[in-house]
Amino acid sequence: MAAVQSDDDAVHFFDSGISFEDHGDHADIEVTDPEDIDTVLTGPRPFHLVDHDGKIVINYDQGGYAEVIDGAALVRGQIAPQTVPQSRAHHGFVAPMGDMWLSTVASDEEVRGDASVPRLGLQAIDAQGNATGDLATCTGIHGEAFSGAYLVEGCKESVLTVTGGGDGPQFEMLEYPADLPQDVTTGTILGSNAIQMFLGNHGPDGLVVIDPVDEPHFTRISLPFRRVDFALDPVKPAHAYVLTEDGSLHRIDRLAGEIAASARITEPYSMDGHWNDARPRIAMAGDQIVVTDPNAGLIRRISTEDLSELGTIAVEGTPYNIAVAGASGVVH
Repeated sequence: MAAVQSDDDAVHFFDSGISFEDHGDHADIEVTDPEDIDTVLTGPRPFHLVDHDGKIVINYDQGGYAEVIDGAALVRGQIAPQTVPQSRAHHGFVAPMGDMWLSTVASDEEVRGDASVPRLGLQAIDAQGNATGDLATCTGIHGEAFSGAYLVEGCKESVLTVTGGGDGPQFEMLEYPADLPQDVTTGTILGSNAIQMFLGNHGPDGLVVIDPVDEPHFTRISLPFRRVDFALDPVKPAHAYVLTEDGSLHRIDRLAGEIAASARITEPYSMDGHWNDARPRIAMAGDQIVVTDPNAGLIRRISTEDLSELGTIAVEGTPYNIAVAGASGVVH
């Protein structure tokens, strides 16, 4: 597990304490106490972390490069990052796809003060940062996720899809249909592991189910209030959960494209204010949704069956982000 400390220019790693020994028809599991890994990565404003195909890639927004860590070595507590240069420092990402690397590309225009460097799109590069293909336009590119054979990114224009191929990456822009709200974009995207499907935000009060292959490519789900956080259910791939600022948790049926159930679980948390203020975050843990409740100093355990509260966990201080590590196996 990784903790990206953007404001402190550091990335910390933790050993979950969960290990396996594969025996073909089953895996033996051993669980020990989690602990931190001594090696800490430092660099100018780490931000986006991409975990795919056995590689963990961290983008340094003010450094103009990304660092790549081998996932198998990290499991053994070994961190020896490889640096992949970018043409200019910007808020972006580098992602692996087969033998290729894909990097966001920023404009070379001058900016003043804290203004963001405009992002132009996505391009294939080699390990030394040299372009190996044409730039695929994706203005303001933000958000990335993998599902099946696809990598998907949000753009000002719409949503860009990428697949690998012998002749290099294949890019396709999926156009938003005319009946979707205009002048809103998708900038946070989650990809499913079990089905080739994505879920993204669409404006502050909507979600959009993205099917990169079959039409309709987009199914929008309107929310009753602005979105605070959302997560996919890895056990039941058709389901996702979204928390809205009135304190309600909603179960999303992604195949039907609708809200299937709702329950109030926290006090309201307004989305007004700084984007980085402490607000609830959600994660999945088997048949439970775990929800941070910063103002109450609690983690709330919610049943996926009926959205009822199963219990709470008191924490010291104000909970912010949350991640869950879990697995199944045999103990002899």
